[in-house]
Amino acid sequence: MTTVTVRIPTPLRPYTQGADEVRAEGATVSEAIQALGAAHDGLLARVLTPAGEPRQFVNFYLGSRNVRALQGMATPVSEGDVISIVPAVAGGAT
Repeated sequence: MTTVTVRIPTPLRPYTQGADEVRAEGATVSEAIQALGAAHDGLLARVLTPAGEPRQFVNFYLGSRNVRALQGMATPVSEGDVISIVPAVAGGAT
């Protein structure tokens, strides 16, 4: 099984006991995130819809590429890859 590192944003760290990075296993982004959720209760509901898709304001990056521009959650991962969970941020000058 492929082991990747998942970077956890600050608002989700209470679900990972404060860890900013967590190891997960899977052949795809989806499998790795599902494994992460299995190990950290409550996390999946914050980042995925019940259908297993990213919530509207949550992005997943594989390295520097948004998985939405790749193969979505079915994007394959390689040993040592880094997945970042990035909540979308709105705002600007008013």
